[in-house]
Amino acid sequence: MALVSLRNVSKVYPPTSKGAPIVTAIDGVSLDVEAGDIYGIIGYSGAGKSTLVRLVNALERSTSGEIFVNGQNIAAMKERELRRVRLGIGMIFQQFNLLGSRTVARNVAYPLEVAGRPKADRAARVAELLEFVGLSDKAGSYPDQLSGGQKQRVGIARALATQPSILLADESTSALDPETTHEVLALLKRVNQEFGVTIIVITHEMDVIQTIATKVAVMDKGQVIERGPVFDVFSNPQHPASARFVSTVVKGTPSEAELTVLRQRHGGRIATLAFRDSAVNQSAVFGELARAGVAFEVIYGGINEIQGRPFGHLTLALDGPDAAIDTVLAHIRTLTTVTEVR
Repeated sequence: MALVSLRNVSKVYPPTSKGAPIVTAIDGVSLDVEAGDIYGIIGYSGAGKSTLVRLVNALERSTSGEIFVNGQNIAAMKERELRRVRLGIGMIFQQFNLLGSRTVARNVAYPLEVAGRPKADRAARVAELLEFVGLSDKAGSYPDQLSGGQKQRVGIARALATQPSILLADESTSALDPETTHEVLALLKRVNQEFGVTIIVITHEMDVIQTIATKVAVMDKGQVIERGPVFDVFSNPQHPASARFVSTVVKGTPSEAELTVLRQRHGGRIATLAFRDSAVNQSAVFGELARAGVAFEVIYGGINEIQGRPFGHLTLALDGPDAAIDTVLAHIRTLTTVTEVR
C-alpha cells in the first residue's frame, strides 16, 4: 500500500468577487507515493503543486476525491483527528517560517511542546537533531543571527522533531544560493536514507529533481501530466511541458534557430545521436565514425547522469563522402536513435 495515495482529487476555489471566475487549482489528480520515496512534484507557477501539498497534510480541504495517508482517508477526518495525523507529517518551507523570538533550540522544540512531550524528552530530541543538522553550536542563537542555509537546517530539524514518517518540502531551496541548495539537498538525502523518512519535494527547479528525487510527477494547469522514475521522465519526456522542464538542464535536439547558427559555424552534415543508460556508449559510436573515415565534431548537446545512469544527446557535424556517412549512420541507427537534419 502506498504511504500517500490521492484518488481523483480536486480543489476548486469559489469566486472571490461578483463576476470573478471559479478557480480549479487541482483537477482530478491521482498519485501514489511509496514508503521510502523521494517524490518530486514539479510545475511552473500556478500549476497547482503547492496546493496539492497542502491537501496532503489537510492544511486545506479537497473539494472532492480521497486522500489516504498511512491508509487513513484524511479527506473524511474531523480537525481533531487531523491533529494526530499531522504529527506524522513534517513540513519545511521556502521562507523558513522560524519564530524570531525563540532560539534555535526552542524553534526545534516547538512541535514537541505542542505535542505535550515531557521537558527532558524535548531537550534530548532537540540536542539529537541539532547534532544531525550540524548546528549544535547555534542552539542559543536566534534566527536573525543565522544564514539562509542555517535557517533551513533549523527548519528541517524542527520538521523532524516528532519523528514523522513523511516530510513535505515546499520550495524549500528556492530562497538559497546554488551551493547552499546542494548542501540542503544532501541533508534531505540523509534524512531519507538514515531515518527512512518519505519525502515529497515541491519545486519549480528541475535541478532539484535531478539531484534528489527518485520519482517525479509533472503538473500543469492543476493536472498531473506525466509521472514515473526520474530517469525515465528526464531521458524520454512524453509531454511538451515535461520536455520544456527537461530542456532547462539537458540539451536535446537543437531548435531551428540554433541549427541556423550551427550551420553558419560548421560545414558538413549534421546529425543528433541519443545516448540512454548503457544501451550505447560514446566510444563505440565514435569508433564507428573513425573506422568509416568520417571526420566529426561535437557541436551541441551534452550527457547528464541521474543516480549513475547517463543520458543525453550529442549533435555532430560530419565531414566525409556522402556514401560513407550514409553507411555509418545506418549502422549507428542499429545502436541508438539518430536524427539527421538535411
